[in-house]
Amino acid sequence: MSVMPPPVAAGVPMEVGENWRRLHPLSPVVRFGRVLIGVVVVAVPSIAEQPGFHREGSLPISVIIYISLLVLGGVGGVISWLVTRWRIADGNLQIETGFIRRQSLRIPLARIQAVDVISPLLGRFLGLAEVRVVSAGRGAEHGRLAYLTAAQAPVVRARLLALAHGLEVGTPEPVALPLLHVQNGLLLPALLMRSQVLGPILLAVAAFAAIAAAPVVGAGALGSAVTVLVISGLGVARAFNEDFDFTISEAGDGVRLDRGLLQRRHETIPYGRIQAVRVVEPFFWRAFGWARLEVDVARQSVSREADRDAQQVARTLIPVASRDQALWLLARVMPDAHPNPPPDAGPPSRARLKAPLSFHFLAAWFGQRYVYARTGRLQKSTIIVPLLKVQSVRLKSGPLQRSFHVATVDVDTAGRRWQASARCRDQDEALEMVRHISERARLSRRVPPPLPASPAPVPAAG
Repeated sequence: MSVMPPPVAAGVPMEVGENWRRLHPLSPVVRFGRVLIGVVVVAVPSIAEQPGFHREGSLPISVIIYISLLVLGGVGGVISWLVTRWRIADGNLQIETGFIRRQSLRIPLARIQAVDVISPLLGRFLGLAEVRVVSAGRGAEHGRLAYLTAAQAPVVRARLLALAHGLEVGTPEPVALPLLHVQNGLLLPALLMRSQVLGPILLAVAAFAAIAAAPVVGAGALGSAVTVLVISGLGVARAFNEDFDFTISEAGDGVRLDRGLLQRRHETIPYGRIQAVRVVEPFFWRAFGWARLEVDVARQSVSREADRDAQQVARTLIPVASRDQALWLLARVMPDAHPNPPPDAGPPSRARLKAPLSFHFLAAWFGQRYVYARTGRLQKSTIIVPLLKVQSVRLKSGPLQRSFHVATVDVDTAGRRWQASARCRDQDEALEMVRHISERARLSRRVPPPLPASPAPVPAAG
């Protein structure tokens, strides 16, 4: 079942028109709550260790400093709330903020690509949610309404989407058709079976065995393995928190993702922003027939903080599923895409000497709508790029490649993460690939992209 925003309660005022409005009064609590908790976590142990802390009638200077920081943080949050206001008027989402340095942001409704609703843990307790607007040429930090009530956030989202598509103001949000839901009982084992986790575990087992033969060397290796294992465990916990209760749905405005344990995210990936899709089949997953789908979206010029957040948002199309289910979902996002390579898609046999570890996975081919490139050593990865999204085609051949008479063809898009690379191709074939892909990319811009057909039944898992 698809996880949707909470319904609008009857009788709740939902004015989101041209009048200036403030964010919810509890917004400073959510925005600065993590900072305050961090200060408390750091302050309490350090204060308890002060020699004069237990002495009656005395107040350590560190306590005064920490209290001052908390007070300043609280005052700063209240001031930030007081000087921030927003409205939807004159074809723009207008946000004004700043106390010393005033900022007046205007986001044209016609350039809005997606509107997401995000509910952090503290916000969920307080009944608040953030509305995040993704628009062409702007970073996610420029369109944040943090925070509104949990009932008002989906109304604002629907209003922005309706105006962005030139519809009537009261047009409801497009109905989403549930596609796939990832069971948490499948997600956790899949995360634990990643090479980043099993590798340190195997290293720790080997270190235990080595302690008997060489205690000093084995103990050192065990310490390193435990450190890496702890880091890997934190990565698994973070991934499980992000992809918990993962549900993917389809609507007229794009693909919708609902996920998150501590912080719930209701995100939309517009079809027009998808630059490429990658089918990933990790080594230990292939025995179970599992795969993962990742999506690359159009690059934006944003700050480092916003870029880190953008990498977390909408980077996974489905965290784990059977290969049949992954290919079924791929067909919904990229109709007519066929990621299974034809017999002649592999590199020439002499490329085995150039890439002995990855030769068995290398493949590249293209059709009338898509370019495909498969790479990997232990983890098989297939990238599908629509010819409509191709920005440039590059041929490169280093000294070692030239000695084997092979070259690499890179197909670039406006995405931020990866490009399709046809590695170790015959030099003459690489030149032909550059010419044909460039020509087909030019012609594809004259033909409208295919629309997804009525969904077929979802293949059974496993």
